Amino acid sequence: MDVMKDRHSVRQYSDKKIEKEKRDALMTAVAQCNAESELHIQILFDEPKCFSGMKAHYGKFSGVNNYIALVGRKNPGLAEKAGYCGEQIVLKAQELGLNTCWVAVTHGKSAAEIRSDEKQVCLIALGYGENQGVPHTSRPLAEVCNCAEHMPEWFARGIEAALLAPTAMNQQKFYFELDGDTVRARRKGNGFYTKLDLGIVKYHFDAASGHKAV
Repeated sequence: MDVMKDRHSVRQYSDKKIEKEKRDALMTAVAQCNAESELHIQILFDEPKCFSGMKAHYGKFSGVNNYIALVGRKNPGLAEKAGYCGEQIVLKAQELGLNTCWVAVTHGKSAAEIRSDEKQVCLIALGYGENQGVPHTSRPLAEVCNCAEHMPEWFARGIEAALLAPTAMNQQKFYFELDGDTVRARRKGNGFYTKLDLGIVKYHFDAASGHKAV
């Protein structure tokens, strides 16, 4: 929870290189995610071209020399799986003292390897931020779960964590339902990248609550 609370989106980065031991730790996290999820997540270190064009400038990105490419085999569940696994790596980066930002379209062509049966879902900027970002505002509990007034402690922890999760344009278009000991999470309404966002918030809930949302 402390790591989740400390992590905010950062768009401006310094030219400080990521140390070898931190690169190794991130690569280990990526290898574990890929093995468990059958994704093809990659980290591109010292590759400034992707964030050097007009799109990145429009997105107010600067100094991005490293990024994570969320790549996987094309299938209906790819976006949610990419969000779930990508956020694990994001929080690992925060734990290592690094900063990140989920990036959908405001970047150029990535240098990731994308096979013919694969798709790149999105990128995550990575490095030492010029600042630590700022917290985002959150929706009221009643808008994101079915038992805002009376909930078990573990469920409350999970919802608090879900509200700390990054979502596209801070939409927070998700909803958790507690039915006995079963937790169901779903998208609430339409919006950009809601499938990806659902994976991100599910990871936050699972990690903080100790219960897996379905």
